[in-house]
Parts: sequence; structure tokens; C-alpha cells
Amino acid sequence: MSDPTQSPSDTPAPAVKLAVGDPAPDFDLATSGGGRLSLADLRGTPAVLWFYPAANTSLCTKQACDLRDNIGLFDRAGYRVVGISPDEVPALDRFVAEQNLPYTLAADPTHQTLAAYGAWGAKNMYGKITEGVIRSTVAIDAEGIVTFVKYRVGTPTHIALLQEKLGLQ
Repeated sequence: MSDPTQSPSDTPAPAVKLAVGDPAPDFDLATSGGGRLSLADLRGTPAVLWFYPAANTSLCTKQACDLRDNIGLFDRAGYRVVGISPDEVPALDRFVAEQNLPYTLAADPTHQTLAAYGAWGAKNMYGKITEGVIRSTVAIDAEGIVTFVKYRVGTPTHIALLQEKLGLQ
């Protein structure tokens, strides 16, 4: 079975890069547990959207569990946490159950939302250029404006980075 997060490409598509102050791109995605989530659903509360390659893989699980273990930081600051990956909903349901994740996971198997947020594009994997998920985090305010963006997030430093940049305590 091929890796759903990557597909070879001779000419990778240029990636969108969001910046602070940009309006967050609209989306409407299926979620773990059988629901749906759109940008409109997030209106009225700030959110942290984290984009990851695949459920139940080692680095993605580490990042997911770090977010889970520090969910109080986000709750106290009023942030909703949402993970988005190219996985199908059944894989997300397993990930939530196996890791006891207390936040929403959304499925983007078409990569449209990933691309709109700049989290899908060219990657250099051991000298081979492929297209895939670029591990990224985007924070948006209650009106849907980007307040923080980081591409190529380092998993071990993700929580510390968010604490610093979002003022989480």
C-alpha cells in the first residue's frame, strides 16, 4: 500500500504560504466521530490548526500526544485545537481512540485544505523531491484571521513554540 501523504511528481506545485494578517482559507471537512467542521464553525473562538502527515505514525503520534498532554494550556487561553491530515475518517477514529485525543481531527484526503493552508507541497525526502504534507501549525483568531503560522514544525519543540508565540501559560 502506498503512503497516502506523498505522491511522486516531476514538477511539484508551488505551495501557498500564509502570513500573519491573512484571512484563513475556508474549509469544510469530515471529522473523527462522524461530524463535520468548517471555518465558520470556528468563528467566535481562536483556534490552533495543526497539519500532520498520517495518524498513528511515530512523529505524528508524538505531536498529537504532546498536544493532548498540554491541552490545558490551550483551554485556559480559549483556543480550540484541530488536527488536519490526509487520512480518511476511520483512521482518525482509531487515532483518537488509541491515543485518547481530546480535540477534533479532520480528514482532508483530497489535500485541498492542506494546500490552501500551505501544508501540502514539495518536500525533499532523502534527496528525492515528492509532494506531501508539510508539518505545519496555523493559529487563527475568533474572526478567522491568521495570527501565527509555522511551516516545517519541529515535533520536539512544537509545544514550547506555541507557548512562546501564543502566550500560553
